[in-house]
Amino acid sequence: MAALPFVLVAAAYLIGSDIRLEANPSDKLLPSLGTIADTIYRLAFTPDKRSGAYLFWDDTWASLLRLGLGMFVATLGGLAIGIAAGLVPYARAALSPFIAVLSMIPPLAVLPILFIVFGLGEGAKVVLIVFGVMPFFMRDIQLWVQSLPGEQLIKAQTLGASSWQVALRVVLPQTMPRLIDSVRLSLGPAWLFLIAAEAIASTEGLGYRIFLVRRYMSMDVILPYVVWITLLAFVMDFVLSWISRKAFPWAKLGGH
Repeated sequence: MAALPFVLVAAAYLIGSDIRLEANPSDKLLPSLGTIADTIYRLAFTPDKRSGAYLFWDDTWASLLRLGLGMFVATLGGLAIGIAAGLVPYARAALSPFIAVLSMIPPLAVLPILFIVFGLGEGAKVVLIVFGVMPFFMRDIQLWVQSLPGEQLIKAQTLGASSWQVALRVVLPQTMPRLIDSVRLSLGPAWLFLIAAEAIASTEGLGYRIFLVRRYMSMDVILPYVVWITLLAFVMDFVLSWISRKAFPWAKLGGH
């Protein structure tokens, strides 16, 4: 049953494509599957005449590198600040208002500022991903840490644990499954920020290619790229879910 919606969408596309191509063989809006397959083969397995690069794989690598670096920095920063704000009252008093305000700023609205400050290179694209998802990590982890049973922290302190030991040996292990879930939920927005940044200032990347060919209505490029981005995001989500189940099976039992 899960495959039924996908089958219906594919069938609707094929029917619509046949109708439009029958009326106008030069129609570009809904290209045939054969045209899409030829385009994918050209981009993925034929070197570009000017650069000699395989555009599809170069675009994929460039986007994944930016996304991975941005998510890595955002995850580490969100985890550290979230635990500090959730565990230490002084840190919570100092950071909570700032984190709340920061999370309300639309990331795409500051994109021009990032390009002015960091230039048109890779820095602005990575910073946009960090700026877009890290406030969510910080708030989510802070609330999660605050929801942990206080008895656990008191017991650890009673047994002589320092603040660092409580954070590293009591709070952090219980926070990791939540952090993975937060990363999974942030993949969609992270891809959105990446594609927006690549569309404005880039010379390679999945978002750059989509916006480059849109002026020619090259749907035979845009559609497979969109499907490829969706597939990459799905695989990332699946891998993170698998890691969470294998590394923290107790988290799925309803406990902290």
